[in-house]
Amino acid sequence: MDMAELGTSGASVSALCLGTDYYGSRTPAETAHILMDAFHEAGGTFLDTSNIYARWIPGFVGGESESTIGDWMARRRNRSAMFVATKMCGDYLDVPYGLRAVDIRRECDKSLARLRTDWIDLYYAHADDRQTPLPEIVEALDSLISAGKVRMVGASNWATWRLAEARQIAEANGWVSPSALEYRYTYLRPRPGAVFAPQVAVNDQLLDYARHKQLPIVAYSILLNGAYSRSDRPVPGRYAGPDTDARLAALQVVSAETGATPAQVVIAWLRQRPQQIIPIVGGSTLEQIRENVAAANLRLTSDQVNRLDSAGNETPSDD
Repeated sequence: MDMAELGTSGASVSALCLGTDYYGSRTPAETAHILMDAFHEAGGTFLDTSNIYARWIPGFVGGESESTIGDWMARRRNRSAMFVATKMCGDYLDVPYGLRAVDIRRECDKSLARLRTDWIDLYYAHADDRQTPLPEIVEALDSLISAGKVRMVGASNWATWRLAEARQIAEANGWVSPSALEYRYTYLRPRPGAVFAPQVAVNDQLLDYARHKQLPIVAYSILLNGAYSRSDRPVPGRYAGPDTDARLAALQVVSAETGATPAQVVIAWLRQRPQQIIPIVGGSTLEQIRENVAAANLRLTSDQVNRLDSAGNETPSDD
């Protein structure tokens, strides 16, 4: 798998990131270890997790994914070879939702303990908190870097204007600003007016801002839970817009031309955006992991990319 510099950070990561939200909960820890082995053996180094994963699964409380990763890295003795990103902001157990400085610092320490590591490579504010003053948030994230606990910070699910304001505050005070972003992004476009709260789907404004500022976007929910490849997984209603059929048809044509699965074409399309996009791939089986990882070697032609981009762009007739 190719490696790439993450934006302008100087950090080197694999072209694909492995999502681990269900590791240690819906996906048992030992199975998760096997899946991470397969990802790493294929050249994958970038792991994505969060302090709340997966508190929404009955019988689990959050922290299970981080603990599973920490145990795996300790067993494999490969911490220095991995790039680990985790997040905080959501509520779990007795931890309230938000980005208060005290909670940012406390949750970072908890994540370090669960991950069994001395540092976190990338620490995201998982969502925005408009009740806490923005300077308090930015300064608290900067303090983690000063303390050597975090190497770089990022933002996930923020409005573009809030992200721009946070970066301006950081620059004015000599603090480290978010240098990586994580957002919902896939080939199908959200239906006009679709709401994903607390998640945020990329939009043209965010993409333009990220490109201008050379901010990489780590993309999640890229395969819509199997909707591109499985007949038993319908397209989610929030993506059932007026251009959906045309874009799915274009995807099928390019899939047939390349001999790749529709899911692999989606991954390749994301990697060939004008901005740097690092897709988060998942999988609960070795077959799924291998299919997704193989997409890192798929290169679409400029004509194929153009056809995928333009599908569904036709303006309806006024007749």
